[in-house]
Amino acid sequence: MTDPAQKEQEELAELSGLRDGIDRIDGEVLRLLSERARLAQRVGEIKHGNIYRPEREAQVLRRIAELNPGPLPEGAVRTIFREVMSACLALEQPLKIAYFGPAGTFTESAAKKHFGSAPTFTPFLTIDDVFRAVEAGQADYGVVPIENSTEGSVGRTLDQMLTSPLMICGEASLRIHQNLMTRADSLAGVTKLYSHAQSLAQCHEWLNRNLPHIARVPVASNAEAARMAAQDAEACAIAGEAAARLYELNILAANIEDDPNNTTRFVVLAGHDAGPSGLDKTSFVCSAQNKPGAVHDLLTPLKQHGVSMNRFESRPARGFGGSRWEYVFFIDIEGHRTDAKVAAALDDLRGCVGFLKELGSYPKAAG
Repeated sequence: MTDPAQKEQEELAELSGLRDGIDRIDGEVLRLLSERARLAQRVGEIKHGNIYRPEREAQVLRRIAELNPGPLPEGAVRTIFREVMSACLALEQPLKIAYFGPAGTFTESAAKKHFGSAPTFTPFLTIDDVFRAVEAGQADYGVVPIENSTEGSVGRTLDQMLTSPLMICGEASLRIHQNLMTRADSLAGVTKLYSHAQSLAQCHEWLNRNLPHIARVPVASNAEAARMAAQDAEACAIAGEAAARLYELNILAANIEDDPNNTTRFVVLAGHDAGPSGLDKTSFVCSAQNKPGAVHDLLTPLKQHGVSMNRFESRPARGFGGSRWEYVFFIDIEGHRTDAKVAAALDDLRGCVGFLKELGSYPKAAG
C-alpha cells in the first residue's frame, strides 16, 4: 500500500514535470506564431492593397476544425485561430470596423467573433450610419444584424441593402442569451425594465411569468438599456453579458430568452463581396413582374438549375421608386455566384424579373 506522503511527493514531482512540458510547448507555440506572422507579412508585401480575404479565412478555419484532434472543442479552436489570423493581419493592414452600437451590443460581439479583437471597432447609433461610414471610407467593413430566428428580419438593414452600393462579404451567427441585470443585488424597489423591443419580445413569456407588474420600456438598444439601468436605482435591463460587464451590473437571471436556440444572423458589409471558398451563399433582391404566376416564374430558374434556396422574403419596395403595394423579394441561395449553376440561374432570372440586384456571395457562417 502506497504511503500517503510518498504519493504526495510523486504527484508533486509529476506536476513539476507537466509544468516544464507546458513551458516547453509554450515556447514552441510562440516560435511558430512568430514564423506564421512573418509569412503573413510577406503575403501582404506581395499582394499590396487589401489583403483581407474572407474566403481564405473561412477555408483556414474549416481546415483547422477538421484537423482538430481534441480535447479542445471546435468552438475554442476556431476562436484561437481567429485571434491568430486577426493579429497577423493587423501587422500589415489594421482594419477599421463599423458596427451597429453602442458598445456592449450583440452586434459588437458578432463583429469581434468574425474579425477577432485586433481591428479598431467603432460603434454607430443607427444601421444607416454604419452603411454611410463604409460607403464614405470611414471604415473598411461594417457589421449589422439582418435577421433573428425568433423575431424575423431587421427591416432597416434590408431597406439599406436595396439602395446601397455595398455588398455582403461575410456573415456571422450569434446565439443570443438575454440576461436580466441591475445595479442592485435584488429586484426590490425596481419599477421599470429597459430593453430593445426585439429583446422584450424574445423574453415575453419569461417576463409574464416572473415580472408581470414591472413596466417595460423599449429603448434604442440593449446596451443603452444597460447604461440607463446603471444610472437608475429603480430600473433593471435586459441585455447581454458584454453590457453587464461594461456597465458593472449584476446579472440576477441569466438566459431568460423564451427560445433556447434564439440566434441572430449578422452580415459584413464592404465595397466588394468574397471569392469562392467552397461553402458559400449568394444573396440577391429582385422584383416580380405584375402578372399571374410571376412568383412561380421567379423560382423556376433555381429549380431548373438545381440551386437550393434557404431564404425567401417579400418586402415593400420603399426607397426604390416602388408605388403602393409593390414588393421586392430578398433571396438567399446555396453556392457562389461564379459557380456554373448559380450563374446560369441568375442569368435566367434576369429575363423574367423587373430588376435583380446581387447583394454578394460570401462564406457560410460556421455557427
